[in-house]
Amino acid sequence: MTVENAVRALAGSFVLISLALGWFVHPGFFLFTAFVGANLLQSAFTGFCPAEWIFRRIGLESAACSSPATSTSPRA
Repeated sequence: MTVENAVRALAGSFVLISLALGWFVHPGFFLFTAFVGANLLQSAFTGFCPAEWIFRRIGLESAACSSPATSTSPRA
């Protein structure tokens, strides 16, 4: 799994979990959904994402590093 995929999976999981908690437990959990959305929006403009930093620290590679399309095989 790449860093980019892990960030998407984490954000999607947090959104779905917070929506379920907001619906079934207390509407205050919708604030967590808003926080995740705001964090995604700011990371699109600033390029900084705390989750991405954490995933890199635990050893996940970026898609650019693990892509088979970056091979340097000679063409015929």
